[in-house]
Amino acid sequence: MKRLLLFGAALVAGALLAGCAGTGYYWQSLRGHLALLNAARPLPQWIADPATPEPLRERLQLAERVRAFAVRELALPDNASYHRYARIDRRAAVWNVVAAPPYALTLHTWCFPITGCVGYRGYFDEADARAEAARLAATGLEVSVYGVPAYSTLGYSNWLGGDPLLSTWVAWPEGDFVRLMLHELAHQKVYASGDTRFNESYATAVERLGTTRWLAEHASAAARAAFQASEQRREEWRALTRATRERLTEIYASNQPPAPDTQALAAMKFDAMDAFRSRYAQLRARWMEHEIPAAQLAPLDRWVREANNASFAAQGAYDDLVPNFVALFAREGADWTRFHAAVARLAALPSAQRQAELDAMRAAPQ
Repeated sequence: MKRLLLFGAALVAGALLAGCAGTGYYWQSLRGHLALLNAARPLPQWIADPATPEPLRERLQLAERVRAFAVRELALPDNASYHRYARIDRRAAVWNVVAAPPYALTLHTWCFPITGCVGYRGYFDEADARAEAARLAATGLEVSVYGVPAYSTLGYSNWLGGDPLLSTWVAWPEGDFVRLMLHELAHQKVYASGDTRFNESYATAVERLGTTRWLAEHASAAARAAFQASEQRREEWRALTRATRERLTEIYASNQPPAPDTQALAAMKFDAMDAFRSRYAQLRARWMEHEIPAAQLAPLDRWVREANNASFAAQGAYDDLVPNFVALFAREGADWTRFHAAVARLAALPSAQRQAELDAMRAAPQ
């Protein structure tokens, strides 16, 4: 689930100051984001509208409770975001493009005003995303394009009404719905310019810790049970993909310049990817024995078929540093205000020092 970081007029102004080249990307970002904002209405209006379907009304009422919980119990921003809802006629809010070299799990980066350099580029039109992916593939990079249900403007849209809830994820199971809202709000709490892995791992730690608390204290037994079942599968998936990333990293590190043996690299990479797909097939068969619908596994099936360095590197950005942030949360006495302050201090450090301090906070994988 990668997020597009848009700052509306600030992005467009930055592009114009930098020159005319590439300004079309910023204009599509501005147009796409403004379209979402224009489609959004306050939650109380949707809730009071007799035409609103009852399941949607109940979910928007849940959103109000989760939003208050995020401020009151997790010290997340009390601002305009997620107090409005927009129905959009597409399956994703944006489509992200990620890319990586053939023999490295290093994301290609794009640099923007304010956000710094990030390891993904988002488009409101899937065709535009695939065109960018084709351009990158022609240069020899491995690419991945995937739809994401939400993104954060880091609070820069609050004066326009804030980031809205979207129909792309409003009907998700309760635990997953809560996870995504908390993740996006975390981006508005702390953001380190130019450090995708830091930002996404921090937000993922917030979503996991915060969702655990929500489910324990505010959810029904049925919601807890449903989440526990899906979380078990996610943990098995994380373990599999983490092991594959580690194996690929070992392979690529074993053949470095000045004279890398690309034929040997290609063979070892093929074996690692083949082993990954074989182990996934075993996991999938076991999940199917527990009557998991095949349609529910279709997104993972597609991810596995298309898996490459780009998709593994993007996933690592969300996962690699989560144990470090969980350890930091524990070090701060599980106090959310202290935790966010500690993360903000890290975000202000030079990148090398920031990474060194995070590396010192090792914990078991979550």
